[in-house]
Amino acid sequence: MTDFVADSGRVQRSGPIAPRSALAKLATALLISIPLILTIDVLSAAVALALEIPLLLLAGLRAKEFWLRTAVLWIAAPLSAVTIALYGAASGTVHFEWFVVRISDGSLALAAATAVRVLAIGLPAIVLFVTVDPTDLADDLAQRARLPARFVIGALAGMRMLGLLADDWRALALARRARGVADQGRIRRGIGMAFALFVLAIRRGSSLATAMEARGFGGPGARSWARPSRWDVGDTVLVVIGMLIPAAAITAAVVFGTWNFILGPSVAG
Repeated sequence: MTDFVADSGRVQRSGPIAPRSALAKLATALLISIPLILTIDVLSAAVALALEIPLLLLAGLRAKEFWLRTAVLWIAAPLSAVTIALYGAASGTVHFEWFVVRISDGSLALAAATAVRVLAIGLPAIVLFVTVDPTDLADDLAQRARLPARFVIGALAGMRMLGLLADDWRALALARRARGVADQGRIRRGIGMAFALFVLAIRRGSSLATAMEARGFGGPGARSWARPSRWDVGDTVLVVIGMLIPAAAITAAVVFGTWNFILGPSVAG
């Protein structure tokens, strides 16, 4: 269940993972993804995907939001599988061959591994990042990861301004149409509007930078924070889960001899 909070512009989620530290979510997504990138076998990806299901259910996303956010993965996974099945490296029995298309046991196994791997890597990354508030992430990066506050706050301000681009584009389109400018030719009109939007973004960025400097955002001394970054046991548990999922997946692949290290020979030989 989600509801919009008018005073802060945030979406409050009821899932137990949603209130966790933004840095913990980022670390968990990376810990799950990086080990799975090193292998391309269906067993490790399937084990990881199965273990990720409770993580996805506890993130606090509604069913509609989940399917909308992850729709690109459900499209990309089968498309990548079809491509690998048709043009992947052939091995074993060849079932169909025509011109550059060759479907074999090896290409089919590789296609299945690729599809499951895309889901196992992409789903937790998308679901965890959806619940991350940019301000919380900036606080964690500056206070806990010790990144330069000037860089972090500047990036946060830029991200907050991204939402204005769509409004500016619509306003420019209406203004140009009211003046009868570039009524014909979509390409010409699009180039002109893109240039105008670029100039407007530069002006707004310069004004924002001046305002931030005037408020002491670039000061040399230690700065204070309106919201201190917090890390509790729940954040540690989430990171540990992010370590255990790929560890279990890789262990299963090695034990059953399906581990296929993409930078070297596989265990299966």
